[in-house]
Amino acid sequence: MSAHGAPETVLRARRAVIGSEIVPATVTVSDGIILAVETGPAAPTSPTRAGTHVVDLDDDVVLLPGLVDTHVHVNEPGRTDWEGFASATRAAACGGVTTLIDMPLNSSPVTTTPDALDAKLASAGGKLQVDTAFWGGAVPDNLGRLRELWDRGVFGFKCFLLDSGIEEFPPLDAAQMVAAMEEIAGFDGLLIVHAEDAGTIDAQPPASGPAYAGFVESRPVAAEIRAVAQVIDGVRRTGCRTHILHLSAADALPLIRSAKAEGLPLTVETCPHYLSLFSEEIQPGATHYKCCPPIREAGNRERLWEGLRDGTIDLVVSDHSPCVPELKRFDTGDFGQAWGGIASVQLGLPIIWSEARLRGLGLPDVVRWMSSGPAEFAGLHDRGSIRPGARADLVVLAPDEAFVVLPERLQHKNPVTAYAQRALGGVVREVYLAGRRVDLDGPAAGTAVFRPGPPEPAVPPSRTELPR
Repeated sequence: MSAHGAPETVLRARRAVIGSEIVPATVTVSDGIILAVETGPAAPTSPTRAGTHVVDLDDDVVLLPGLVDTHVHVNEPGRTDWEGFASATRAAACGGVTTLIDMPLNSSPVTTTPDALDAKLASAGGKLQVDTAFWGGAVPDNLGRLRELWDRGVFGFKCFLLDSGIEEFPPLDAAQMVAAMEEIAGFDGLLIVHAEDAGTIDAQPPASGPAYAGFVESRPVAAEIRAVAQVIDGVRRTGCRTHILHLSAADALPLIRSAKAEGLPLTVETCPHYLSLFSEEIQPGATHYKCCPPIREAGNRERLWEGLRDGTIDLVVSDHSPCVPELKRFDTGDFGQAWGGIASVQLGLPIIWSEARLRGLGLPDVVRWMSSGPAEFAGLHDRGSIRPGARADLVVLAPDEAFVVLPERLQHKNPVTAYAQRALGGVVREVYLAGRRVDLDGPAAGTAVFRPGPPEPAVPPSRTELPR
């Protein structure tokens, strides 16, 4: 029995990802925490104490730590016809994600003030199927006051270096980015950057019409390289912990490698769509592939995989960014008019596993990129691996089982996906959140998560009607 009188749970697996290995394991859970991990050939048949709830996993599955997705656009409050906490966290759970961090846009209000954070928390109440944390935003109007949001428990601050597409979330210019870095470094915070250079993109012909090549030309590789160089220079000047979001241009990897070799506090992510899709396959008018920065050619994709192999790229996260179908402009197929974003929080694990195994990589690699790595990056030190003392956030994956992506069966709100009709390997059979099996037909079991340290912010009881 646990300290609170609840029965312990023991999961016995023929295969489990423990550190960098796949081994037999018996995982004992008490009060939502992993109490013990026994490994070795005899582990799945280890004796247990009376009253213990024992779960013997099927021989064809692998036990993984729950995924941590640090880049999800939930869009609530304000744009809940695009997505929302209930649908986004339901999709996350189905994809093996047990913790996500919500971006400060495209909700309305954007999360750039404590009041906006309160509105978001009020909107999330009772809807979370998985644990959910929050990023704040850094915009020109809140520079000098970022500490207010940091002390309320956000995990860092997102900024854009060009138009975000959302009027109420304007970009920072070069001087403002450095000012934000100086401010954030003062309290050892974290800045996360959408790194595309506005001047470079403004100098290109704007995207127009159904040709995907025209859209790619409107957001060239040079825009990412120049922005990454600008970010690195700012990190060098200020010492601010900084993270480059959704890297798509492999030509920026040498700059990043050099910055890391220099010892700068820089991390980098990429996304499933950049690691699985490629521009040569995108047909005219197929605007469900539009995202910013864009999906590039197949050779670029392979060099991103090289960046993952050698550790230049730290994380793989979804950048789940859904919208209503009308905004994708399927009626015209115009890449210039269509909203950019790919919804994939439910599919990230099978996408990356399918691609990784083709390249001779294993599930421990996937766990490093999608669970332990993001958890460490965000400071969520209580999760991301199967070890004593960690939260019992666990995923039961059938790695050799395959399925075909049918948009109507996905759990995010709008059935739009760039992966329709694709066959993927890796089926999530079960998910455990704090030791309890997630039941999507039962009460929502997830909680709001705040950066370790400050108390949880109070939600004013009057905040029940939210801005639309």
